[in-house]
This record gives sequence, structure tokens and C-alpha cells, in this order.
Amino acid sequence: MRVKVLSRNPDDYVRETKLDLQRVPRNYDPVLHPFEVPREYTRALNATKLERVFAKPFLSSLDGHRDGVNCMAKHPKSLSTVLSGACDGEVKIWNLTKRQCIRTLQAHEGFVRGMCARFCGTSFFTVGDDKTVKQWKMESPGYGEEEEPIHTILGKTVYTGIDHHWKEAVFATCGHQVDIWDEQRTSPMCSLTWGFDSISSVKFNPIETYLLGSCASDRNIVLYDMRQSTPLKKVILKMRTNTLCWNPMEAFIFTAANEDYNLYTFDMRYLTSPVMVHMDHVSAVLDVDYSPTGKEFVSASFDKSIRIFPVDKGHSREVYHTKRMQHVITVKWTSDNKYILCGSDEMNIRLWKANASEKLGVLAPREKAAMNYNQKLKEKFQYHPQIKRIARHRHLPKSIFTQVKEQRIMREARRRKEQNRRKHSKPGSVPVVPEKKKHIVAVVK
Repeated sequence: MRVKVLSRNPDDYVRETKLDLQRVPRNYDPVLHPFEVPREYTRALNATKLERVFAKPFLSSLDGHRDGVNCMAKHPKSLSTVLSGACDGEVKIWNLTKRQCIRTLQAHEGFVRGMCARFCGTSFFTVGDDKTVKQWKMESPGYGEEEEPIHTILGKTVYTGIDHHWKEAVFATCGHQVDIWDEQRTSPMCSLTWGFDSISSVKFNPIETYLLGSCASDRNIVLYDMRQSTPLKKVILKMRTNTLCWNPMEAFIFTAANEDYNLYTFDMRYLTSPVMVHMDHVSAVLDVDYSPTGKEFVSASFDKSIRIFPVDKGHSREVYHTKRMQHVITVKWTSDNKYILCGSDEMNIRLWKANASEKLGVLAPREKAAMNYNQKLKEKFQYHPQIKRIARHRHLPKSIFTQVKEQRIMREARRRKEQNRRKHSKPGSVPVVPEKKKHIVAVVK
């Protein structure tokens, strides 16, 4: 004998607390929901509009420097600690949670040209215009102790940049040449040169730690191998590269910030053409730094703005600027992937959200679920014209807006001229050069 019994589980319809919403049983049969897509489209549109309404990326400015901020360094172990060096030789250590300076030291005479923290976070190195490399303790000196460097190395020429090895007690400096130093010695272990010119920046690869990249003022980007103590290969661009940054997730990928307003992402195995050309800035790009996920990077420019680019896209997803911000010289993406720091000419360090409309603080589970749902909706409908237009729109300062317009006209004119030349020339005599290859002069191995 079979008996059918109605089963009612109170968990399905009873509220957990009296402040909670009433639970509603739902049937997800698509036949019962004929207008699901239009309804989701409306929700996606509203979510996109609200994202732009709540996009307030600027958090605070750290002021205290008496001259332009020239370089910054992240603490490898502490998320809340950041170091900055100014044009008057002053170095400050900041606590980001309190948003205040915890220590100031007069490190050099003249500019602080570069700084980097040791991989263990116990000390940091600075180089300056006074031809010295100095190593400092990360902790403040005890009561009655003098503020003095642990080591000082006096060089023959001015050093323009420094970077520390990610795993060993080795660091590299650049200036007239690239020097590899052991922390315990006062003379370099080896010096690497390829042609003679001033080198502006040197960076260790975070994954293949024996690889280095450097940018010289004769328009070269040179890659070195520390094991062989030799340069590997170099790529010559049409204009000078100011600095480069390695992707922390893909060992072969690096991005170079160039004077021709563009950024170039290269695969070091195939330097004949960049993987991607990122074009949105309207003045020289001075600094670049990757997010810890390796999917995006932030760039600082002479045009008084910073931009966030996805690695695989040619245009920026975000542009940050304020009325007071002048030429941005240095930029850093924090190790928790949430914030961006930029240092500029007018003595301020600014703290920004990496995701402009992200809500900071603790989220309730339902809030989190709603955010994830809205995110999926925006991804689903991102190519619809209305949603795409709203998501893409950014308010730009008048100076940048007019320059963007001007450059668009110039680019169009160049394209038209090339087409006309091709049209009135012998077939094949004016070859089609892709955008990626236009900016590369030569690759030397």
C-alpha cells in the first residue's frame, strides 16, 4: 500500500530572524518567466548607472613632503607601509591605515633617484644625486640613537635607479651602466653594458629572478641574464622608454612606458612586435606598475592623470585625475590589489581605489550576493550599445579632452595620407605596416 504524504520543511519558508525578509518559494521554470531577458537587461542597465554614480575613487592625500615626490617603494611584508622619496633628498615612511607619516629621514643631497625594499622587509636602499647608494633600517632608531644608514657605497657616477633581487642579497643599480652588487661588498660583482648611454631604470623579473630589464636614453630596452653576466637582446623603439615593469604572473611579459604617449606590452621571446600597444595618454608616460594579479597595470603620465589598463586591451578602463594634481611622476599598485598610490610634482601622494565604485568595509552576505549578481549581469549585457556607452563614459579635464580630440584628427589625417599614397603608387610599393610594428626600429640579439 502506497501513501502520499505532504512534506513541509519549515526551513524553506520560515525567517531566521524577525528582521529578515519573508522567504518566497520560487519556481525557476522558464515557461513561467517569459520576460526574463528584458527584466535582466533593465537590471543590468540600472546596475551600470549606479556603478557610475558611486564611482568615487579618491580616498585621501598624504601630504608632508616639501618637494615633488620622485619615487616610491612598497614594503614586501606589510600592506600598510609605503616608502616615498622626494626631490629634496628626503625619504618618508607612511602608515596607510592611519594615513600619516611615521618616519622622516634626510637620505641624500639633491634628488632621491630610486628606492627599493629588501625582500625580507628589514631594510631598504636609496640612490641619489650625490653618487651614493645607502642602506637603511626599516625600523626607527631607538631612543638616543642617530639616524644613520647601515651601509653607504660611494660610486663614480650618479645612479638613476635601483632594484633588489626577489630572493637573494643582491641588488642592481643603473646610471652609466647596470651594476650588480652583493650587499656585503663595496664594489659591484659585475657591470653590464651594451653601447654607452645613461640608463634610466632597471628591474628584476619577479619570477625568473636572474633576468633584468633596463631602459636607456638612446631608445633601447635591454634584457640581461645575471647568470651569464651578459646582455641577452635589446629592442630599439622610435622614442625613449622611461621605465618598464614585469608581469608578476607571466615571466616573459613586461610593459614599457614610452615618451610617445603609449605603453607597449612585450613578450621577451618575440621582441619584433609588441603583444599590445596601449594608447590613451596625451603626454609622456613616466611610470608603470602591475597589479598583483597580473591582469591589469596602472600608468602615470605627464598629462596629470593616471590610467588603469587591462593587459589585453589597447585602451584604458579607468582614468583618475584631480584639479590639484600636477605631473604624476611615480605610481604603485598595492599588494592586496585594492588600492593605487601615485606621487606627483606638487608634493602629494594620493591614495585611490583600484575599482572606482567598490564599497569598502565589511559586506553583509546578501549585499555580496547582490554585487556578484549585478557583476554577472553587467558582463552578460556589456556589448549592448546603451550599457556600453554608460560604462565607457568618463569625464576628462578640458586640457586632456582637447588634446585627445586633436590627436584623433592627426591620426586620421596620417591614415588618410597613407591610403592616398598607396592608391596612387605602384601596387606593393607602399606596404601596409601594422600599428604594432610602426614603433619598433630594430631588435638586436
